[in-house]
Parts: sequence; C-alpha cells; structure tokens
Amino acid sequence: MFIPLRDENSLKSIPFQYVTVSLILVNVLVFLLEMNSLSESAVAGFGVTPRELFGTTVVLAPTSFTDSGYGFGEETTLLTYMFFHADIFHLVGNMLFLWVFGDNVEDAMGHARFLLFYLACGVIAGLFHAFMSPDSDLPLIGASGAVAGVIAAYLMLHPRVRVWVLAFKIIPLKLTAGLMLGLWVAFQVVMVALPEAGPVAWWAHIGGLIAGAVLILFMRRPGVPLFDRGVTLVA
Repeated sequence: MFIPLRDENSLKSIPFQYVTVSLILVNVLVFLLEMNSLSESAVAGFGVTPRELFGTTVVLAPTSFTDSGYGFGEETTLLTYMFFHADIFHLVGNMLFLWVFGDNVEDAMGHARFLLFYLACGVIAGLFHAFMSPDSDLPLIGASGAVAGVIAAYLMLHPRVRVWVLAFKIIPLKLTAGLMLGLWVAFQVVMVALPEAGPVAWWAHIGGLIAGAVLILFMRRPGVPLFDRGVTLVA
C-alpha cells in the first residue's frame, strides 16, 4: 500500500541511531548466511513453531536445525525467529520501515531501552501468533512483529510528522505519519479478520502493535511527550 522513504523528524537526544543501524546490519548479515550456508529446514529450525513451542517445556532432542549439531530450547526461537526472513522482499520491507521509523523511537528511549523494546515486541508478537494458532506446524520467521512495535510507538509519539512515501509503489506522496501508519494498522486489522489471508502471520503484526503501543508508555525517556504535544511543525 505505502512504501516509506523518509520522514522529516530530526533526532533530539541521541547523536546517531546506533541500535537501529545495528539491527538492520544483523538482519542483513543473517540473511546472507541464510542464502549461502543454511538449508530451508535449518532456517525453519530458528522459527517459532506453535505446536513445538507449547508441546514441550524445553526441547532437548534434535530438531530440523539441531540435526546440524547445535542445541537450543524451543523458547529460544522467540528471539531467533525475528532475525530470519523468507526472501529479499521480506527483508527489505521490514528493514525499510525500521530505518525510517526506528531512529526516532530509539531517540525517545535511548539506545539500551530501545534494544530491549525491540526484542520485547518481537517476543510478544511471536507469542501472540503462537497463542492464536497453537496447533500450527508452520514455522514463523521475520522481523515484522518487532517492526510493528516500532510502528505503534512512532504513531503514538509523532502522528503529525510528515513522511515521504511511495503509494502503490510508484506515486510519491507526503503524508502525516498518523495517516500513513494509521492506514497500515487498519490494513493489518482487516487482513487478520479475513478467513483466507495468505501466508503472512497477521496475528504477529497485531501482537507487535499492541506491545509497542503499551511499552512506549513506560519506556520513553522522562519528559518525552506523546502525540507531538507541544511540538510546532512546519508544513
């Protein structure tokens, strides 16, 4: 629907978005590892599989990934899944949203709290997906849940900021973040309600959105306002 390009929202508290850039680099490096060294079954072993997550407390027996000589409890996949992606389009879409919106959320929290926030949103998104599909044998991978948390936090912090986007992938538009991200959120809600919504884990998006909206209330720096209160913007 919309591809974000950049926002008009300078940093106020940090000199550079080190955590945001580091997360993007880690995701890219993991994807290169996927493409060059890991089989599809090995990648699936890093994903959150609801039936396995709820079926055992700790997985000690080899799985599709542990057959390669590694051993992880199934709970660990709630962290690992968010750094793996199905294809280049999946990766680029998530990283573009993180690049455009992550820096200002990091600015509102500080580096350490933003990293904790991002990981927490991803874990909650994975759990939300698993709770909604507890019998699923399909592994969940991708940063979408964590990025959805970033989107929710940005929406609550800066709804009036202007964002340059490509509408329908070709039309450049300048919209408020409230409109652009509000439509994105509405799209997730509509898709999760459809009986045949394809292979996308929409419930993970919803879980990430809820987590981000709640956590930003407690994790932003003291004095950081919500909804651009007290901020004068230039059109």
